[in-house]
Amino acid sequence: MRPAQILRLPAFLVLLAIAIGLSACAGSSQPPQEAAPAPEAAPTAAGPVILPPPAPAATVPAPGAAPIPPLVSMPPSAGPAPALLESRRLTLEFPHKIRVGDSDVLRLTLEVDELGGMTPTAEIAGHTVTGETVQIPDLYETHTVIAESRLDLAGMLIEPSETQSDQLLPGRPVTFRWSLHPSDVGTYRGVVHLSLRFVPLTGGAESRQTLSSQVVEIQAVKFLGLSGGPARIAGMLGSGLATVLGFPFLEDILRWFWRRMRRAA
Repeated sequence: MRPAQILRLPAFLVLLAIAIGLSACAGSSQPPQEAAPAPEAAPTAAGPVILPPPAPAATVPAPGAAPIPPLVSMPPSAGPAPALLESRRLTLEFPHKIRVGDSDVLRLTLEVDELGGMTPTAEIAGHTVTGETVQIPDLYETHTVIAESRLDLAGMLIEPSETQSDQLLPGRPVTFRWSLHPSDVGTYRGVVHLSLRFVPLTGGAESRQTLSSQVVEIQAVKFLGLSGGPARIAGMLGSGLATVLGFPFLEDILRWFWRRMRRAA
């Protein structure tokens, strides 16, 4: 194109041609960009891939149902169940008064409690009777159960004075007796002890259990200052005199004798 013709072109075409020429020059001046290297592939394991087990799915209760409690591991048992208990009635009978020179009996009985209640304190023929319910381990199949009792009563002669023992069998009572002989007037206080001894049938160490320790109080007295023997003789004479005085025809007999004596005089 000739210069004269270029001058006759519109101005916007001239500006467009200049802009295209500048952009072409800028693109040719920048160095070519290198392609980014491809990422290396992860090494493949020789063996099979083991995935972790999936977590257990949570149990969702149905609408309106009670929530499911979590599982709790129970601890192991601490030991065998305790032995059963046998209910027995313990009865103590003793005199509250004894004449000096006389004797009486103190009695302790351990029997099966069929009623399941306590025996109230009572007085029968001058004797005080007390009762209580005790619980005994039922170990008759594995142990020999021995009942032992002792009476501590200072100042009074008691027979036997040593500890008494007897084997305790299921459903059978055991009774201990002591003979009491006071030698002087006074109040005597003592204690009646009762315990159980468990002897294993297969051998081994014995064990012991205290069941009861009961306090007793006994008074030794004299009748008109007399001991037992003279007091009994005086009582017999008084009883005979009362019988004679109570005879219905005694007054008539005395009058007849009085008349005979006056006539003889």
